[in-house]
Amino acid sequence: MKARVPGPAVPGAAALLLLASGNAPGATLDHVHLAVPSPIEAVNWYAEYLDCTPSERQPDAANCHGVEIVFGASPTLGGTQGTGVNHIAFSVADLAATMGELEAVGVGGAGVRLQRFPDGSTFSDAAGPFRIGFIFDPWGTRIALLEDPDSLGFHHLHLSSADPAAALEWYRSVLDGEPQRLEGQFGSVYGLRFDNVWLLVAAHEDGTPAPTDGRTLDHLGFLVADLGAAAAGMREQRVVFEAPPAVPENGLSDAARAFLAGPDNVRLAVVAPGWAGVEPEPVVAAAGSESAEPYTVPRTPWGVPDLQGIWTADAAHGIPLERPLDAAEIAALTPEEAAARRERGTLQSIWGYEREWRDTTLGFAKDAPSTQVAMIVDPPDGRLPPLTPEGEALLAAAASAGRGLPAGPEDLSSWVRCITRGLPGMMMPGVYNNGLQVVQSPGFVAIQKEMIHETRVIPTEGRPHVGPNLTQWLGDSRGRWEGDTLVVEVRNFNGKSAYRGSGANLTLVERYTRTGPETLEYRFTVDDPTIWTAPWTGMFTFVRDDEQYELVEYACHEGNYGMTNILSAARAAAQQ
Repeated sequence: MKARVPGPAVPGAAALLLLASGNAPGATLDHVHLAVPSPIEAVNWYAEYLDCTPSERQPDAANCHGVEIVFGASPTLGGTQGTGVNHIAFSVADLAATMGELEAVGVGGAGVRLQRFPDGSTFSDAAGPFRIGFIFDPWGTRIALLEDPDSLGFHHLHLSSADPAAALEWYRSVLDGEPQRLEGQFGSVYGLRFDNVWLLVAAHEDGTPAPTDGRTLDHLGFLVADLGAAAAGMREQRVVFEAPPAVPENGLSDAARAFLAGPDNVRLAVVAPGWAGVEPEPVVAAAGSESAEPYTVPRTPWGVPDLQGIWTADAAHGIPLERPLDAAEIAALTPEEAAARRERGTLQSIWGYEREWRDTTLGFAKDAPSTQVAMIVDPPDGRLPPLTPEGEALLAAAASAGRGLPAGPEDLSSWVRCITRGLPGMMMPGVYNNGLQVVQSPGFVAIQKEMIHETRVIPTEGRPHVGPNLTQWLGDSRGRWEGDTLVVEVRNFNGKSAYRGSGANLTLVERYTRTGPETLEYRFTVDDPTIWTAPWTGMFTFVRDDEQYELVEYACHEGNYGMTNILSAARAAAQQ
């Protein structure tokens, strides 16, 4: 796929036709730098949906039709909208077909979010010189797709400015952009040409745009023939340098780079010939459950292991329950592979939510993604034991039951009904709300999970289980201390919040062990002879984060609108 997009007409565009010489360096667009959680996943996304290819010049980058898009692994403050760079644009041969294909992909998985026009269409011929549509990558970068048959591929940079004419004059004077009128099927617009890429500017509706620094599109990079001479000319024009020309310590070549502040809070890099980027920062490995030094677990004033605090499972998000069949011989993932896996998990869950919902994508996670290959540690192959004949029949019945339209709330899962995620499901890491708070008193441990805000109060001084006739959603938990480990046995489930088919015959044994000052190992053994031919055990690690993490309200279906909409939609579908 390729792209080209037009921009709105610019007031005072006649000023662009002043071909001042000065110390213009004759720049071309070299790269666009995006901040993303996982460069691996970003390269794959741009390759799949925008026909880019992995860069041969530098790692963690994609070559998008002559322009390098460089992906830096770092947290961001949000997407491009509202900043000095409104969007980047690609020209495609058939916009209607392209938008149709992307609409069919949808936002599921690592998909594509489309911005619709007021009439509901995915593209329009009334927004500029070309037919145009807008999409977003999964990290908040706004991308225009347009139909300019004379210039397929990376088409333009579209900036926002408090004074568009002044901004264009700055880029013309400082970077020697060539003033031209971009002619299209539905009109024309003035802009600057940097080799094969246009730079267009439109008025920002709310005064001065927000800075690009720290947002998804962090900065734009321009190549000049002589960086020393260009920098001298820029200083004469009183350009503000954030960093003077220098060869970065982690540079992949001996070419220099400078950073300067462009108009309207746009961060710019200017690079010398031979620029090949910088070596990506190494991804830090996650804290393991084993400490290099023997760890002495702290005690409460009454003498039992102290597990209290706020913990999160953000680092464990992305670990599959079962070991993948193609990873039978892998002891652990690399940190880069772990980061990519967690990002895939995020994108496959709540992609349509804004970034602010997703703890694991904004850099809030205290620890790096876990490199653990799978949760199941027993059986040794990391796979679930075979199902019993009854388990196979129950699994088939459950799959069939889930295909019909719900007649009422009772036909929906306990999770959709905001009742519970069950056990051990409530403990499993997800894309958000991974907080776990532990509070202790003599004879009791209280464990609260952020998702759906369920709190379990567990006796630890030998209290017997209740009788089998009293069953509960989360069963009946009884704890005991084995050395430094809290062991919790759970029985008497009511079977209404089954985990992978488990039901009333489930016995769950949980083991909580502090393995270091910041790590809490959670090990769980599932034994339901109705479903599986043998018990199985999983494990992952919570990370302590008392300083910044706070369990927040989980409103679920706030105002119960979700349930109303689900059931009314089911009635409408039934009528059809």
